[in-house]
Amino acid sequence: MKHSLIALSLLAAGITGVQAQTVLKIGYATTQASHYGVGSTAFCDEIEKGTQGRYKCQQFPSSALGGEREMIEAVQLGTLDLVNTSTGPVGNFVPEVKIVDIPFLFRDYDHARKVMDGPIGQDILTKFPAKGLVALSWTENGFRHMTNSKHAIVKPEDASGLKMRTMENKVHMDGYRAFGIQPTPMAFPEVFGALQQGTVDGQENPIPVILASKFSQVQKHLSLTGHVYSPALLITSPRLMNKLSDADKKVFYAAAKSATVAQRKKVNEDENNGIAQLEKDGMTVVRKVDGQAFRNALRDVYVSYSKEFGADNIRKIQDVK
Repeated sequence: MKHSLIALSLLAAGITGVQAQTVLKIGYATTQASHYGVGSTAFCDEIEKGTQGRYKCQQFPSSALGGEREMIEAVQLGTLDLVNTSTGPVGNFVPEVKIVDIPFLFRDYDHARKVMDGPIGQDILTKFPAKGLVALSWTENGFRHMTNSKHAIVKPEDASGLKMRTMENKVHMDGYRAFGIQPTPMAFPEVFGALQQGTVDGQENPIPVILASKFSQVQKHLSLTGHVYSPALLITSPRLMNKLSDADKKVFYAAAKSATVAQRKKVNEDENNGIAQLEKDGMTVVRKVDGQAFRNALRDVYVSYSKEFGADNIRKIQDVK
């Protein structure tokens, strides 16, 4: 009898363990081998470890669940648990994010990461719950560069007239129009085909994305314009977070920090090694563009940015050392 009771209690414990496991769906736009995949995998590993397997992830890379905007909407609706997304479409949900999308706002990676990890970046994260979202951490996409199928871009005039795919992001598009570009907003899953068919002449993205998406197959020219720093975010829903115990919440936030570290590390590696790889793949690379000419072209647009975001707020970001 005693043995039967022990067996029953062990069986019950086993059943409870099975029932208690929650599989979280996480989506992102690029491949699992990309920086988004590396960051998401680090997050998922830490979640599983930190909750002793009560939570684990199922990853949906390569826009399997739609474009970034659709995935953010799905998180908001509760049909997707997590998304690792660039800020491209996020400003449409949380307007305070738009300020970090301003062209030539950040000097370099060190400056950008200090801003995102410091009071300014952390304050922006507090704006998400009011919009039905929880931003767990800033991950990273990287500094954006221009590619096209027509000719080398050294100064803004060279980009003038090019039809270029952009993110669905007004802050970016206003800046690109100042360079004479015809911005063509398009969801990421459509980009490769549009470049292949010549619907657009070019696109702009960080090196890790250009590599992971094999854009070298459909683009001849790469210019290291570094015109926009593109942060990224690991986003979930209040619905999921409210279900978690305080201890599990700590695990999720710690896992998100691990994702940030891993994703930035992969961005660094791709930046260091990727350009040579893209040249090997047949791209012609302009390493030194006329950065000052690009900045000068934005003077009038910066006046409108100052009105929209506040000159002081822009200066605070620029002044971070």
